[in-house]
Amino acid sequence: MIIFNRLWFLCLLVIGAVSPLSGAQAVTLKIATLSPEGTAWMKMLRRAAGSIEQRTEGAVKFKIYPGGVMGDDKAVLRKLRVGQLHGAALTSGGVMQPYPDIVLYNLPLTFRSAEEVDYVRERMDRKLMAGLAAQKFIGFGVAEVGFAYPMMQQPVTSVAEFQDLRVWAPDNDPGAMKAYSSFSVTPIPLPIADVLTGLQTGLINTIGSPPIGAIALQWHTQISHTLNLPLLYVYGSFVIAERAFKRLNATQQQIVTEELTAGVKAVDAMSRKDNESAAAALLKQGIVSLQPSSEEAAEWFDLAAQANAKLIDEGYVSRAMYDEMMQHLSDYRAATGSD
Repeated sequence: MIIFNRLWFLCLLVIGAVSPLSGAQAVTLKIATLSPEGTAWMKMLRRAAGSIEQRTEGAVKFKIYPGGVMGDDKAVLRKLRVGQLHGAALTSGGVMQPYPDIVLYNLPLTFRSAEEVDYVRERMDRKLMAGLAAQKFIGFGVAEVGFAYPMMQQPVTSVAEFQDLRVWAPDNDPGAMKAYSSFSVTPIPLPIADVLTGLQTGLINTIGSPPIGAIALQWHTQISHTLNLPLLYVYGSFVIAERAFKRLNATQQQIVTEELTAGVKAVDAMSRKDNESAAAALLKQGIVSLQPSSEEAAEWFDLAAQANAKLIDEGYVSRAMYDEMMQHLSDYRAATGSD
């Protein structure tokens, strides 16, 4: 079902740890990413890297390892700790350990529409970046991947029916397990690379993904129905470790900030358009979009709200940030009559 915090492609962070600058010595930031070549994110990253190298006259370079060749988030973080990598492309879950609030927007069924997301993000993205900075990461914004929707091999709309399915969860993703528990579902953990085979063999019969992810990874060839329920908002952040950033001089810091901030903003906007096109493409290929009844939808949202409240009590994310997000949502829904 939900591709919580480790979708392969658009949700990325860059965490740098570089050698001290000395004179005209070039610094190479070694960055591992799950995003394959040819994706919009990789194109942006290479474009930004080229601009940074040009504008710094070769003093700051990026060496990018795409497509998960350095392993999943867990493996990459381990390599960062031992200095095997200078940087990493990770999703929000990749930095949850040092900064739990980065997954604030990931709580299940928090948002009902893209407009709600935009309203909250306009008011809270900067606070998330400030929180990263307090943990010694310099953030350059949030990049959307999109809403993850349930996609199945049979028509299912209710929670009770969903509990009987063989649901996939990303391997090594505790956030996904917590979210599934909201609906009394015990998912089957698999690496992303094994999901297509799992669908083909019947090991799993249900996934959760933004439309663009389902198409890019060919998962759509093994599903017949999608449920119009925005279970999770998937996104990433782009950051550089403070210790790396401060080893750049002031001019280089400004250049890196300008290029990466602009790049993240561009990918953020592009992702929304790509998902809209992908959703239309799924329907054209005969995949049936299901709509839960008002009673069924109420049960989904009620269970998620109860689970989220429990997660906040357990300190999954800070209560202050959660309460602020929910107040913004309440304000938006009151103003638009969507309560």
